[in-house]
Amino acid sequence: MKYSLGANQFYWPKAQVEEFYQQAACSNADIIYLGETVCSKRRELRQKDWLELAIDLANSNKQIVLSTMALLEAPSEVSILKKYCDNGEFIIEANDVGAIEFCRQNNVEFVCGQAINAYNAPALKRLISMGMQRWVTPVELGRDWIKQTLGELEDQGLRDKFEVETQCYGHLPLAYSARCFTARSENKSKDDCQLCCINYPSGRIADSQEDKQLFVLNGIQTMSGDCYNLSNDIESMKNLIDIIRISPQAEDTFSILDNFIAKQQHPIFEQLPKNHSNGYWHQIAGMNTV
Repeated sequence: MKYSLGANQFYWPKAQVEEFYQQAACSNADIIYLGETVCSKRRELRQKDWLELAIDLANSNKQIVLSTMALLEAPSEVSILKKYCDNGEFIIEANDVGAIEFCRQNNVEFVCGQAINAYNAPALKRLISMGMQRWVTPVELGRDWIKQTLGELEDQGLRDKFEVETQCYGHLPLAYSARCFTARSENKSKDDCQLCCINYPSGRIADSQEDKQLFVLNGIQTMSGDCYNLSNDIESMKNLIDIIRISPQAEDTFSILDNFIAKQQHPIFEQLPKNHSNGYWHQIAGMNTV
């Protein structure tokens, strides 16, 4: 299996982003995703900066993928999307069906991002015909569902047409909204948010009335309160998942990556930390742990 660093979901200062990707260039990741996928107001790095960073990282002998926004709300965002799809060098992670169509029109290979609701073999067959080279599984899909879907595509002679990637560590992006939850939590309007997301490099925790860490608020994105952690489940991914995705964290991302690689080579069961779960992979409630 290969390992990827997904696009950073959070809003960090430019210096922190640059330092992170300097480390990523020397890491054991095989694939690096770049770009803003959550909110266009996050402009510590602009499109030009992301493209320059992609060119620099391409020299590290890793595959570089440009990730697009999951929710487009303005013509200017569509214009930026077109420029990404026309970059002429890097494959695209499409997180919106508009990005898929732009890629199809320009014969650009693309990754079907986890924000796309692609749940079954007919949907994937259609995406393959449009140029999909990789499927990032929706976050709530478990092993049995993925296995059945891939089996149907195997019967149609299509399984070898694409790779399968799944997020194995990090808070799961569950939903997107036109409203900004982080701004609302500070009694700010979305139009006058003052870019308050930058104050929460790991998102803002929302607890239930029972003091359970229920969600992480990340701008317009609602994420799982628990950190998804499939480090004990790598063995069950063999011959099924091609790429293990680690979602960038404010701290210890590369130690987490190296731990996954070590556990693939020498599987060992370890009790998951508090507020970590793996329920979805086992077809049970996502907040539960096996």
